[in-house]
Amino acid sequence: MDINLPDVHAELSAAFSRYEQALVGNDVAALDALFWPSEFTVRYGVAENLRGIEAIRAFRAARAATGLARTLQHTVITTFGQDFGTAMTEYLRPGQARVGRQSQTWVRLPLDGRAGWRVVAAHVSLIAA
Repeated sequence: MDINLPDVHAELSAAFSRYEQALVGNDVAALDALFWPSEFTVRYGVAENLRGIEAIRAFRAARAATGLARTLQHTVITTFGQDFGTAMTEYLRPGQARVGRQSQTWVRLPLDGRAGWRVVAAHVSLIAA
């Protein structure tokens, strides 16, 4: 299996960057477009367990649009073959004493007649700094 093919790694890194921009900018439509629209998509958060895209969409729609700024550190993006990858990062929010951790599983999937990278599983947690 080819790991971190340069073109594939660049594509997933760009998708991860779009996700981060959408997250801190509270662009709910862009966030939604980056998640696999499936009942099998999972996002486990700091205080919520979301199973299925409808639960994830409801969470995003109800989430406060303030305090979203953050700084990433120790980001590791790894691709496996042409269509699968993971993105792991730590983040710091201004005024927050804990360190956030975010894990995402990405798959290149055909949607609306075009292939694109989509989050199929995500996990967010906080630990003491």
